[in-house]
Amino acid sequence: MNNNIKHVFFDLDHTLWDFDKNSGLTFEKIFELYRINVKLETFLEVYEPINLKYWKLYREERVSKPDLRYGRLKEAFDIVGLEVEDEIINLLSVAYIDHLTTFNHLFDGTFEILNYLNNKYELHIITNGFEEAQERKMKNSNIRNYFKTITNSEMVGVKKPNPKIFNFALNSANALPNESIMIGDSLEADIEGAHTIGMDTIHFDYKDTHYNHSYKRVTKLNAIVNHL
Repeated sequence: MNNNIKHVFFDLDHTLWDFDKNSGLTFEKIFELYRINVKLETFLEVYEPINLKYWKLYREERVSKPDLRYGRLKEAFDIVGLEVEDEIINLLSVAYIDHLTTFNHLFDGTFEILNYLNNKYELHIITNGFEEAQERKMKNSNIRNYFKTITNSEMVGVKKPNPKIFNFALNSANALPNESIMIGDSLEADIEGAHTIGMDTIHFDYKDTHYNHSYKRVTKLNAIVNHL
C-alpha cells in the first residue's frame, strides 16, 4: 500500500458511471422514438466493439468528434444489415447524446467507495468524454460534489494517454505524481498513461478479462479499500 497518496483521480465512463447499461437504455429509447426496426440485443452486440474502436481512433486524433458520432452508428447499421439514411443517422447521433444523461446507473459500490475515499483523500476526475455530457452525467447521478477538480480532454486539447492531460490534471489539483493514484478501466488510456508520468494506478477490470499484467487490479469498486 502506498502511504504517500493524497489525491485519487478517477476515470468516469466504465469506471464509476455504468456506460454500457446507460447506453443500452438510451438506444432502446431513441430507436423507439425514431422507429428504427432492429433487435436491440443484436445491435448492441455489434455496436459496442465498434464504439470502442472509434474511441481509440478519437484518442489517437485519427477521427473527429462528428466522425465518431456518425461513424460508429453507420458502421453498426451496415453490419446488422439495416439501411438507414444519413439524415436519420445524424438525428440519432444527436438524440443519443441528448438522452444518454437521462439514464444514470452507476457501478455497484460507487457511493460507498466515494464516501470512504472522500474522508481520506482529495478526489478528482480525468475523462476523455465530451465535456457537455460528462458534466450532466456527474450532476444527474449525484456524484459531482465528490470531486475537487474535473479535467476533460476537450479543455486540454489532448486525450488520455497523452501525458499533457495528466500533467494538466495534477496542476489543477495542486498534486504531485508520487502522491497521486489513477483508477480507470482502460489499460492504455488510464493505467499506462498515468504510469508514464509517475502516478500509481489501480486498474478497474470490471469485465474481469485482464489477468496477465503487473498493475494493481480490482474487478469490483469496493475492492479499492484493499489498496487505499
